[in-house]
Amino acid sequence: MIKPLRPSVNMLSQQFVEKIVGEAYQVLEQTGVYVENTTAIELFRGAGARIDQSSKRVCFEAKIIDQSLSTAPHSISMYDATGEKSFLVGEDEVHFDPGSAALKIFDHSTQSERKPVTKDLVKFSSLIQRLENFDFQSTGLISSDVPEKIADCHRLLVALQCCSKPIVTGLFVVEGFRPMYEMLKAVRGGSEELRKRPLAIFDACPSPPLKWSNLTTQSLIDCARAGIPSELVSMPLTGATAPVTLAGALVQLTAENLAGVVITQLASPGAPVIFGGSPSCFDMHTANPPMGAIETMMIDSAYSQIGKWLGLPVHAYIGLSDSKCVDAQAGLETGIGAVLGALSGINVISGGGMMDYESAQSLEKLVIDNDICGMAYRLIQGVAQRDEPIAVDLLSELAIGGDFMTHPHTLQWHLLEQKYSRVINRDGYDQWVQSGKPTLAHRASERVKELLGEEVVGIQSPNKGEELRKIFEAHSKSLGFVMSPSVSKI
Repeated sequence: MIKPLRPSVNMLSQQFVEKIVGEAYQVLEQTGVYVENTTAIELFRGAGARIDQSSKRVCFEAKIIDQSLSTAPHSISMYDATGEKSFLVGEDEVHFDPGSAALKIFDHSTQSERKPVTKDLVKFSSLIQRLENFDFQSTGLISSDVPEKIADCHRLLVALQCCSKPIVTGLFVVEGFRPMYEMLKAVRGGSEELRKRPLAIFDACPSPPLKWSNLTTQSLIDCARAGIPSELVSMPLTGATAPVTLAGALVQLTAENLAGVVITQLASPGAPVIFGGSPSCFDMHTANPPMGAIETMMIDSAYSQIGKWLGLPVHAYIGLSDSKCVDAQAGLETGIGAVLGALSGINVISGGGMMDYESAQSLEKLVIDNDICGMAYRLIQGVAQRDEPIAVDLLSELAIGGDFMTHPHTLQWHLLEQKYSRVINRDGYDQWVQSGKPTLAHRASERVKELLGEEVVGIQSPNKGEELRKIFEAHSKSLGFVMSPSVSKI
């Protein structure tokens, strides 16, 4: 049998990759990065970096970067809440997760955006549990009925209670790490088990250009020492917070991410770290950062190639839309991005369900995007040889007067050869008319209702669920907050 060719795409030549990385090294040695965190500054100092104490700018030579790259893992194995199902983050393996963290949710019933509440977070996480083409979940909504200082812990609490998939999350305040870490340990059964079988990935976003804040740097350090993977999410905006050229933005993104890699490895050599981002080609006409623009997707595909060349797992925000409702634009931008991300072999692809420049989530779009992700997965499986010979015998038997539709060969292979969609309509016109001419958004809305059913219940055992709530409530009380019944009963 001939092995199927996996379709792929490269945005850069090898020479161009090396040129971009070389300039990123040069930037880190000559210009350096602003580091707000004092612990990180001391780690850099101990490694021999040059520190300007007044400006907190850190410059370091290639040998420090090379040493960090030599200890950073080439791949990471993530595990679900049971600790039994694993997912390789590395090589050309692709995993989709919903985008995060949205401040708004698009309400299908009113066709408008609103602030989400705890009930929306519960529905969101419960829906991801039931969507088979999202390998990972995310803490994708921020609840407006919870104080900001505990919002990061709150969304993790909901996610752990309502979905068993590995989680992409992150911190809003430095104090949030400890209770979130305690929750993850409670599910896994201890710190060593969590280190062996990571359940969560923590996003850490440098501030463009070339800045690592106290919060994000401390997140890198805390996660590294706990064995929790950090996902570096560099966010250059071409012409606004980065050079206007795509290549210039790639140099900046690479430099910011390399600085993040160094921080993780200085904190704990061998700590898992993912080379990622959420860049955008800034729209000079509207002053908005379009995530659905083809140039944004080109940057994503290109830096994933750079990350792979450096020997790191890669991530991107790609496969989302700037549309304000579930319409044709939402589909076309998401579809192009998801396919390009899969063809680029991006290991963690974030963006499902997202609209309006990463500010809004939609349950209906999430269901549609589940189909889009399934199509992208099918594409990278390529064309396989199922039989030897391929078709000579079959055509000899059936070419004249045969019936392919009911033949055992068709029954054997059709489910592997074709990916069937859940909400994308492939009925004939008459069937569509007879069913009331439903739009894709309407079908998605009905699918959301079908998947969620009458009542959403937590997946954790009563004991673990109670332990998670106690951790969250103790953290809330330590900051002077008392939870409402709608939150405490999750």
